[in-house]
Amino acid sequence: MGAILTPREKVIFELLIQNETTKEIAQELGISEKTVRNHISNVMQKLGTKGRASTVIELIKLKELYIER
Repeated sequence: MGAILTPREKVIFELLIQNETTKEIAQELGISEKTVRNHISNVMQKLGTKGRASTVIELIKLKELYIER
């Protein structure tokens, strides 16, 4: 199975797990807050998860995201 996340989605979730807000992510990437929320929603839909936290947990389980220890 290939990667679940697109490169852009991966960047957004990497910033999310660093505790950045939707607004901060949008500013950093030069996109609108709505676009950030759309990317997050798309990933939640792909995984069938509800909420950002459970989506992050699922992405870690699937080895799509890694948390620095």
